[in-house]
Amino acid sequence: MFSKSKINEPGPGAGVQPQATPAPAPATGTAVGQAADYRPQAPKAKPPASILSTDLHIKGNIKTTGDIQIEGQVEGDIRAHLLTVGEGATVRGELVADDVVINGRIIGRVRGLKVRLTSTARVEGDIIHKTIAIESGAHFEGSVQRQEDPLNAATKVLPKPSMSGEGQG
Repeated sequence: MFSKSKINEPGPGAGVQPQATPAPAPATGTAVGQAADYRPQAPKAKPPASILSTDLHIKGNIKTTGDIQIEGQVEGDIRAHLLTVGEGATVRGELVADDVVINGRIIGRVRGLKVRLTSTARVEGDIIHKTIAIESGAHFEGSVQRQEDPLNAATKVLPKPSMSGEGQG
């Protein structure tokens, strides 16, 4: 007669199934039963960045472990993982993030592992960074200081004795 296993299996030993599918273990609460019920899951997708639109004006501090994109006006400190300041945005306060991308205006200190000022950026304040990129056309008034751990608030910026007259250039 017709045997499905003979058709699907190549070569000799057609009567032996090469791979048996195990029967599901009973949910008895034992470690074996729990292991059989475990199904690996793909890591959760990263949520999209929170966007503060152009018509939004915030007075107060913002803190998130996720990403945030500022398009409006913020008067306060912002802490995030990835912080993007839009071209028409203005922030008056301190920015602290792993990655900071500035397209708009900042009045205050910027602290980040990676800081990028695009050609439309206008920054009035000090930048403390691990790596920095300043595109041609960006406006910047203040000091730049490299630190291994710029996110650590305990690391205070001390003015260098040889530097004076900041912002009068």
